[in-house]
Amino acid sequence: MSLALTAHAQSTGKVVVAHRGASGYLPEHTLESKAMAYAMGVDYIEQDVVMTRDDQLIVIHDITLDRTTNVAEKFPGRARADGQHYAVDFTLAEIQSLDVTEGYSVENGVRTLNYPQRFPLFTSRFRVHTLAQEIELIQGLNHSTGKNIGIYPELKSPAFHLAEGKDLGRAVLETLQHYGYTSKQDKVFVQTFEFDELKRVHDVLQPALGIELNLVMLLDGGDENAWMQTAEGVQQIAQYADGLGPEKGMIIDRDSPRGAPRISGLVGYAHAAGLQVHPYTFRLDAGHVPDYATSFEDMLKLFYVDAGVDGVFTDFPDRAVAFLNNR
Repeated sequence: MSLALTAHAQSTGKVVVAHRGASGYLPEHTLESKAMAYAMGVDYIEQDVVMTRDDQLIVIHDITLDRTTNVAEKFPGRARADGQHYAVDFTLAEIQSLDVTEGYSVENGVRTLNYPQRFPLFTSRFRVHTLAQEIELIQGLNHSTGKNIGIYPELKSPAFHLAEGKDLGRAVLETLQHYGYTSKQDKVFVQTFEFDELKRVHDVLQPALGIELNLVMLLDGGDENAWMQTAEGVQQIAQYADGLGPEKGMIIDRDSPRGAPRISGLVGYAHAAGLQVHPYTFRLDAGHVPDYATSFEDMLKLFYVDAGVDGVFTDFPDRAVAFLNNR
């Protein structure tokens, strides 16, 4: 696999992926969060991509709008039977009229921040934006700064979209092609949790468009995906992908004792198959630095150095950039 490396990646070979932007500091997947992440010196910025009723591609983590917007107040009576408001049921104009905020949950009618020390609920003003708008922001900053920061879009629930009559995978690839991402030399990874979609992108969609991008298979550690954690499973994934994106507990057992991390064979299997490994998600919030690590930076050292991963997804990209630069 051939990729042009940037920033600290040139000297270390390791990369930092801004998870939903600088989401530890600003509401996730806002343009403000992406601009902050860019300024922090990351190598890649992530985009989770969902489709609207009028076939527009928006950047938002969930296929529903409830966790990060005021959709219930703005559009009463528009929820599905499960009480959730799905992006695919709303037009782009409707979605862009919503207020976006830090992720929250609701209990007994009261909103509570999921991460209490993060940006306050419904303060300042943030909006949902399109994939095209974000690409133009990043490419514009690349032009004005002379850097070459990459993008890392995820196809969110492609099977759900197909069931709704929306070909999310094709639409995302067409947008990437429009903005000049056509080969493995371009600074882009396309990721998905769905193996069937990974194969479809590799075998059908990319050949139809005449492009060949870096693809990543995401792993959530569920029992149904246990085969993906074996040497044989990783070899099978490598027929279609350029990288693995496992939940970090699949690499270092989260119950490992301090000073004795139990490192799985997953990174070794991936490297033997020619795959990069970019685990998720590295957070500073209370309870998110496992007991086996003495600090956030110690956790980064265990993954980057001891486990040998090629990059990490983090909500606090400045800390990972500083860690690599200091090494």
